[in-house]
Amino acid sequence: MNNGLRITAYAAALAATFGVAYGVGNGVDPLVAAEAHPAPERDGHGTEQEGAVGAGGLGVSDGGYTLELQTPVVGAGVRTEVRFAVVEDGTGRKVTAYRREHGKELHFILASHDLGTYRHLHPVRAADGTWSVPVDLPAAGDYRAFADFTPTAEGARNLTLGADLAASGDYRPKALPAARATAMTDGYRVDLDGGLKPGRESELELTVSRNGKPVTDLQPYLGAYGHLVALRSGDLAYLHVHPAAGGPGPAVSFAATAPSGGTYRLFLDFRHGGKVHTAAFTVEAGTPAQPEEGRAQSPAPAGHAH
Repeated sequence: MNNGLRITAYAAALAATFGVAYGVGNGVDPLVAAEAHPAPERDGHGTEQEGAVGAGGLGVSDGGYTLELQTPVVGAGVRTEVRFAVVEDGTGRKVTAYRREHGKELHFILASHDLGTYRHLHPVRAADGTWSVPVDLPAAGDYRAFADFTPTAEGARNLTLGADLAASGDYRPKALPAARATAMTDGYRVDLDGGLKPGRESELELTVSRNGKPVTDLQPYLGAYGHLVALRSGDLAYLHVHPAAGGPGPAVSFAATAPSGGTYRLFLDFRHGGKVHTAAFTVEAGTPAQPEEGRAQSPAPAGHAH
């Protein structure tokens, strides 16, 4: 008997999937000022929670806008064009004017609910406001799609909206990787110093090395020398931060505020040698990352070059 479960469009919302942390990005962008874009935390009904800090992506609607995911189901391992749009509540009109931030009008993130698979994608917008991007998800299960953007409409603020996406196929669950302060990706070693603090800003410093030597010539990616996304295990609350001013390595520092205690998965995108690499870490908010004594790498790579 096959121990895997068959994920269908009907059952996909109950599934979770694991894969290898993976980032996607192209192009070298000029450096821009570092900034963070927190959105108010919302409950399961999309209502803002009192006292919440820096969490987004929990609702499909916020601030008068809704994320319409037109391709809610794809096949695992099958390259599929995912289409979506941001629409104005009330009018139903698709948004066609966005403020460019970190070189892009909109940042599109896909992550599995188990936080094993992560992709930062760059969709293309048609004149009518419909966005599209090719996606090839490695395993079946339940994913979350995030759209991070700022409309140009007067009074509009930065928003991160989230919608569920399912990949059909055989579902085989795995455990979330253990918390470690070292990750290996594409031959690079990334060391994490610092941790997340619930409701308080804290510093995260990530240091990149290769073959035992510090990397001092990181290349700009999305307007900075590093790009960090944090997702909370369980509900996938989204925290998007950017590095403080600094040079091209080996260390890149970030200021981040965890909306609550719990387990988070950090995804660092950095560019070197003309390619974008992704390193992933599991972090317990309130607990500093623990170094691995006597070890040079984590058991499995955290990402792939692309």
